[in-house]
Amino acid sequence: MATSPEQVRLTTLSHGAGCACKISADDLREALRDLREPTDPALLVGAQTADDAAVYQLRPDLALVQSVDFFTPIVDDPYDFGRIAAANAMSDIYAMGGEPVLALNLVAFSLAEHGHDVLAQILRGGQDLADLAGVTIAGGHSIDDPEPKYGLSVTGTVHPDAVTTNAGGQPGDQLYLTKPIGGGLITTAAKRGLASDALIARAVATMCELNADAAKAAVAAGANAMTDVTGFGLLGHLHELCDASGAAARIEAAAVPAIEGAERLAADDRCIAGGSRRNAADSERFTEWSDGIPAERRVLLADAMTSGGLLVAVPVERSTDAPGVRVGELVAGRAGRIEVE
Repeated sequence: MATSPEQVRLTTLSHGAGCACKISADDLREALRDLREPTDPALLVGAQTADDAAVYQLRPDLALVQSVDFFTPIVDDPYDFGRIAAANAMSDIYAMGGEPVLALNLVAFSLAEHGHDVLAQILRGGQDLADLAGVTIAGGHSIDDPEPKYGLSVTGTVHPDAVTTNAGGQPGDQLYLTKPIGGGLITTAAKRGLASDALIARAVATMCELNADAAKAAVAAGANAMTDVTGFGLLGHLHELCDASGAAARIEAAAVPAIEGAERLAADDRCIAGGSRRNAADSERFTEWSDGIPAERRVLLADAMTSGGLLVAVPVERSTDAPGVRVGELVAGRAGRIEVE
């Protein structure tokens, strides 16, 4: 029998939650290893640097920014699930310095099991966030699937000379983070009945916040590199930025902002998502920890975020104009290496 939006708990229908469902970075590298790299000269940004979106030049003054993102439910409320998924998908365009303009829905859902009303709420949530961003959702594609999934394929535009990739960072650049982390801990706790309504509401508010204004501020501040912090956690996405930029990084663990109430959950194994555990294991390849950093902070820095903030590398002379909170800096050293102090 189909359920109503008030009855269904979406997170009980999925094996994971949000971006924590991503294939691990290590496994993904193995799967992609033998794929042929594209040779089209109009492709300005492809998959080689693990950037947030592809960029394809159409003419000297115009390029398309293309991305796709979808995942299993991260919260129980269908409307909030739709809003979070839409904000997360559009974030990839903002992270490239682009402006999202057009989107298509991606839906996996069982109408027989969960009902039309639940799906309608999910789609309405996505539509409302797209409207807020000035993005047109023009249709989409759906399949029947007992495990719900939702997201968007998003197309944006950017001037070819204004693309902000994850590969332009320079030693000396200051690193700024525009949203607090810890959403993965909170949503995993919620899935297991361990989070209060107030804590869940704080996480939802963070995840539904668009990265539009932060991206504009970063570009205005002369950002050399930018990426968003999602399923691979702060350490994983910083590693990708450093690796692509040929630089290392130094992070001040205590400076990294967290959603209020998230860090205390890091002491409870039940609140740590599988994706976050994979992130922590993968980060041991490239992270050096200073003594005295609490175990909870280590968990937090690997937390698999969904619709997280932008991580921005800004020249030191422009750092007072950067959005967000300063969390560290890029330094000379082995590409991709991170020191946490």
